[in-house]
Amino acid sequence: MKIIQNIKIAVDAVVFGYADNKLNILLIQQKYGLGNWALPGGFVKDTESLDEAVVRELKEETGVKANYLEQLYTFGAVERDQRTRVVAVSYIALINPKNYVLKADTDAKDAKWFNVNDIPSLAFDHNEIINAGLERLRSKINYRPIGFELLASKFPFSDLEHLYQTILNKEIDRRNFRKKLLSFGILTETDEFQKIGSGRPAKLFKFNSKKYQALEKKGFHFEIKFA
Repeated sequence: MKIIQNIKIAVDAVVFGYADNKLNILLIQQKYGLGNWALPGGFVKDTESLDEAVVRELKEETGVKANYLEQLYTFGAVERDQRTRVVAVSYIALINPKNYVLKADTDAKDAKWFNVNDIPSLAFDHNEIINAGLERLRSKINYRPIGFELLASKFPFSDLEHLYQTILNKEIDRRNFRKKLLSFGILTETDEFQKIGSGRPAKLFKFNSKKYQALEKKGFHFEIKFA
C-alpha cells in the first residue's frame, strides 16, 4: 500500500513562570501574518531531536533556557494549522522569570508574560495546549513535590505555600503541608532570614535536589490536604 504523507513536525513550549504570587505563561507575538500571540515554538529541523528543537526555539524566540522541560502531549488535529498539515509535540517548562531578560528574535516580534487567568485568544490550538499544560501541572503537584524551579534559590516556606495555592487555586492545610514536606528532607534550612511585612523575619530554605532525586528513584507519594 502506497502512503502519501506530507506532515511537518513542530514543537511548542508551555513555559510557566511565578512572580508576585501569580502564575504566568510566556507567550510570543508572531512576526508574520496577523501578528497573533502564540506559544514559543516552531518546526523541527531534520538534523535535531524533539528535545533539541524545543530548547532551540525557546532560546531563539524568547532568550530563555529552561532547566526543567517535560514532554506534555502531541496535538495532531488535521486542520490545527491552516498553512499545512502540522503535528505539534508540546512541552512544559518551569522557570523563575526574575532570572531572565526576555528577548524576542527570529519569528517572534515580542515576548511577554501573561497571567494564566488573562490569556488572549491565541494562534492555532495554543489555548488548548495551555489548558492541557495547566491540567498536567495541577495534577502532578498533587502527588509529587515539584515547582522549585519557579522560586528563588533561597526562599521562605511561605513562598512555597503561596506557590502551591496559586497553582491549585485552592487553600491548602498549611500545617499538614509543612510537616509532610519537611519530613521528606528535600528542603535544607539555611542560617539566613528574610523580613516579610511587619512580622518577625522568616527562615530561608533551599531545595535539596540530590535528596529529591534519590527519593524519586525509590518512589514516594506526596498527597496535599486542603483547608
